[in-house]
Amino acid sequence: MDYTVSGNAPDESRLAVLAEAVGAALAESRQVLTTAESCTGGWIAKTVTDVAGSSGWFRRGVVTYSDDAKSELLGVPPEQLARFGAVSEEVVRAMAEGALARSGADVAVAVSGVAGPDGGSDAKPVGLVWFGWALRSGFVISRPERFPGGREDVRRASVAVALEGVLRQMRREIP
Repeated sequence: MDYTVSGNAPDESRLAVLAEAVGAALAESRQVLTTAESCTGGWIAKTVTDVAGSSGWFRRGVVTYSDDAKSELLGVPPEQLARFGAVSEEVVRAMAEGALARSGADVAVAVSGVAGPDGGSDAKPVGLVWFGWALRSGFVISRPERFPGGREDVRRASVAVALEGVLRQMRREIP
């Protein structure tokens, strides 16, 4: 679903459907998920753990809102943060790889963005969110999205894209 065109962030029922689909795919393949979140503040982990039985396929979620937390908890090199900034392809990929390496999970999703209403710049405007997905097999992919709307819209749309990306990675599709 393209949230950048419609401008309509998904509601709780849509997020629940996505989380259930993620859980079913992980359970079927006997794989485990971990999350590394910044601008979503743990919302992805909350959404997947709302699903009964998620303890069988969800390992842990890490909220790394600050640059220090990204380095300390996920191993993101401080030089990358200084050079590219937290909202970047390089950092979100490192977040996903770090979450995977530190959790023992099979699938990781990482999110870092500018949810607003403040904090944006010309180069990194409010609504810009970077996503990274990593698989134990070594496959890592990342992409940016730009979401319209307010802070909650950006965060809610980010949760949906993150979960949709997990499903695509489980199917080995490129998002």
